[in-house]
Amino acid sequence: MRRQEKESFVSSVRNELLGFSIVIAVSRSAGITVEEITKFRKDMRAAESNFKVLKNTLARIAIKDSPLDSISGYLDGPTALAYSDNPVGMAKAISEFAKESEKMAVLGGVMDGNVISADIIKALASLPSMDDLRAKIVGLLTAAATKIVRTIKEPSARVARVIALKS
Repeated sequence: MRRQEKESFVSSVRNELLGFSIVIAVSRSAGITVEEITKFRKDMRAAESNFKVLKNTLARIAIKDSPLDSISGYLDGPTALAYSDNPVGMAKAISEFAKESEKMAVLGGVMDGNVISADIIKALASLPSMDDLRAKIVGLLTAAATKIVRTIKEPSARVARVIALKS
């Protein structure tokens, strides 16, 4: 790549990374097959996340003097960056792939300008998804409404049962 192409590429990567709420540095060890990485990228897209393998020097330049600068310490050896606005979904996709292949490790990241460790990312992966939380909320609201209707209806049902017994 020529210098102008590199500058343009670094600028586009910087703008792309700064547009998301969470960026995670992932260490890749050799031996990941094309099929594995293709499946992983598909899982990341399903989790509304992105995964980009960059040269460490270009990545360091892209995140220099930004809130993401704190992950530059992780950019050593074969690394990649994952980024998204869906922290739980992305953390789940990365953690599942890391468990399956054991060829990838989560190093750490930045979420909303704060440094997060690999342990916090694992904790994020254990949280329920937004769909699960929405289903629980709908269930709770439905249960409350059902109880209210049952409570309102119960006195008249009692009267009806008493009349049925007397007749």
